[in-house]
Amino acid sequence: MDIQTRIDELVTALAAVRGVNAVVLGGSRARGSHTPTSDYDLCLYYDPAEPLDLDALGAIAATVDDTHRADLLTPLGGWGPWINGGGWLTIDGAAVDLLYRDLAKVDAIVAACRRGEVEIAYQPGHPFGFVSSIYMAEVALCRILWTDNGRVAALKAMTHPYPPALKQALIDKFGWEVGFSLQIARKSAGRGDVTYAAGAAFRGVACLLQVLFARNEQYWMNEKGAVDLAQHFPCTPANLKTRIEDAFGMLSADAVNINMAVDILEDLAADVAALIG
Repeated sequence: MDIQTRIDELVTALAAVRGVNAVVLGGSRARGSHTPTSDYDLCLYYDPAEPLDLDALGAIAATVDDTHRADLLTPLGGWGPWINGGGWLTIDGAAVDLLYRDLAKVDAIVAACRRGEVEIAYQPGHPFGFVSSIYMAEVALCRILWTDNGRVAALKAMTHPYPPALKQALIDKFGWEVGFSLQIARKSAGRGDVTYAAGAAFRGVACLLQVLFARNEQYWMNEKGAVDLAQHFPCTPANLKTRIEDAFGMLSADAVNINMAVDILEDLAADVAALIG
């Protein structure tokens, strides 16, 4: 039996669980930027007024997982307030992630994003941080596999066209931080502190990418793969990916190399600023 058939069967089983409002395919496979080894991300949207039946979900997960583990799923909130729980399954050797999503919170965040209100929080698995607009990105890009009503579809309709207030908010929030992050990366050169330099440089590039995604009215969903996506945007600096890779490849515990890497990224930041106007 192929993996797609197994996924279809899993969706049918999940749809029968009390509290599941919708099952959607998310992540890179929904966006179309996946590789053959990419995970299958299945988001389970639920209304907190009717919480998920976690026992029933756990039984399904144990049945379909290759190792039939009994402790696959977290409680609600098990991975924090944003990626608020789920489980990592292996089905016929393929990685399948179940992710909980609180519809009431998603409703509120989509409304806030449309008003131009964005926040960022610490989140394991997101080295830049979890930007609240990711919820909007997930809704915009997901493929609805099953739903018992139109709530997710209605939210999806609110994501297009790309909200002007969100675009400006992301540019304003992260645009200034590009230069600041690269400035502090350069300050580490005298110490030869490549760890600090690399962290600050990553932060600067991630902010730069946030700006490019917003400028091109594209939804940011994950740090992973963001450079590959951004290099193909209509409005993007020449040789974006090559310049970023050259800079990070140059980083070492040597002041000259740190400064040269920052030089490359500062030139790139200037090009992005020119595109923003």
